Amino acid sequence: MENGKSLIHLRELSKVFYTDEVETHALSGINLDIASGEFVSIAGPSGCGKTTLLSILGLLDSPTGGNYLLDSEPVENLSAGQRAKIRNQAIGFVFQAFNLIGDLTVYENVELPLTYRGMPGSERKERVQAALERVGMAHRMGHYPSQLSGGQQQRVAVARAIVGKPLILLADEPTGNLDSKNGNAVMDLLRELHDEGATICMVTHDPRYAHVADRAVHLFDGQVVSEDDARRAHELEEAGFDVSSDS
Repeated sequence: MENGKSLIHLRELSKVFYTDEVETHALSGINLDIASGEFVSIAGPSGCGKTTLLSILGLLDSPTGGNYLLDSEPVENLSAGQRAKIRNQAIGFVFQAFNLIGDLTVYENVELPLTYRGMPGSERKERVQAALERVGMAHRMGHYPSQLSGGQQQRVAVARAIVGKPLILLADEPTGNLDSKNGNAVMDLLRELHDEGATICMVTHDPRYAHVADRAVHLFDGQVVSEDDARRAHELEEAGFDVSSDS
């Protein structure tokens, strides 16, 4: 955490799901800090708790126990309305399935989060234009999602995520529905946004993309089992060093 203050601070965070008198411990004793300006990937096998953790970070779900500070403010026990307000103002989401609204144009999809803020139309127009230009999709603003390729839809989704200038960008398997070419392009875009100062937390199961982040957090059975300098590990692997064992 050398880039800035702690933007996300988790201590002993847990999440238990109760179904038919069966307890499923999705997360247990999670301690995690993400600094402002950092790019962190969350990796691990299917069912290890990655998406559950990201849902809690994004205030889409609440923990069963533990503490969560977002920008130094406790958010673990907020009401649904309070969580919705913070999501709109402080968090940008990029989903695997894009989650664009089919009967809205590219422009309207990107503009939507801003309308909930009651932002004047002139400011919305300026922000949407800038966000679409940033992801290389301004020339498609009048198109509908069905008229775009998967890679283009994900770029629009990134524009929608950054248009509100959030504190943190959360990406859940952002390349999961893309071929390798488009997946690489989206990852390049996320890296560029990070280089420009964005704070990003990304869930991925694809080891090809883990090194794009500064730090990789590995989950197993709902617990953090290790953390490493993802970019440095990748550089060592490229140089022929064996970094498979912990040191």
